[in-house]
Amino acid sequence: MAAVTTEGTRLSTLPPPSGRAGVVGTLRSEFTKIRSVRSTYWTILALLVISIGIGAAITGGIAAHWSQTSPADRATFDATSTSLAGLFFLGELVMVVLGTMTITSEYSTGAIRTSLTAMPRRGVFYLAKAAVIGVVILVLAMIAAFAAFWLGQALLASTHHNATLSQPNVLRAVIGAALYVTLCGLLAYAIGTMIRHTAGAITIMVAVLFVIPILVNLLPDSWHADVVRWLPSSAGDAITSTVAGAHPHMFSPWGEFAVLGAYTVAFLIAGFILFRKRDA
Repeated sequence: MAAVTTEGTRLSTLPPPSGRAGVVGTLRSEFTKIRSVRSTYWTILALLVISIGIGAAITGGIAAHWSQTSPADRATFDATSTSLAGLFFLGELVMVVLGTMTITSEYSTGAIRTSLTAMPRRGVFYLAKAAVIGVVILVLAMIAAFAAFWLGQALLASTHHNATLSQPNVLRAVIGAALYVTLCGLLAYAIGTMIRHTAGAITIMVAVLFVIPILVNLLPDSWHADVVRWLPSSAGDAITSTVAGAHPHMFSPWGEFAVLGAYTVAFLIAGFILFRKRDA
């Protein structure tokens, strides 16, 4: 009888079951997953090296040969976009890999079953993972964007054509570059959820961001003008440009960004629906 009483007392000290897994706990769990994986830190290093290093190499090379630059090229030179080239040309690919592997690695290792056992509310799990990866990419991209900009403008100071954040459209371009990379990462996360395959999702993103824009350039001029503004990759060119009229066939910078945002939201919704309906 004493043993039974002791056991009952011990069980009564446990917290009552709430019946619903918590959102805050899921967010904390997803952040722990990201920061506990070694590949995340290699990805951060790659982003910083590519974004800052390539931007510095380009701006440094331009500054070294500025005396040989023609007056026409000087008139259309975009110091801001040039310093951010490493981020929105190749840094986006690094964040695409991170966004994809956030979800596909769980399927490849079988950890998705454990994750869904701990958090059976699939919708909460999917959205929490998207929120965490979105915030992580945004913070990293902001750091990379401002670092690349400041270093690039310092290297261009000798040309007297460097930019400052107080000049028109410059701050928008720097912040916009980080936002563009963030949406690319979230789009990759959505596609990775839909096809559940790392290489496949990355291949699709490479085609969308790099291959299709090249093919569109081969179209007749009348077709190219109508198609290019609807490409997801056009947001990066438009949002980081500070020279008026640099992209006459595109929407406004925020208009192009809205196009990419619409694609991202649509695919996130499609991924959400499929994730809730399919088995792990």
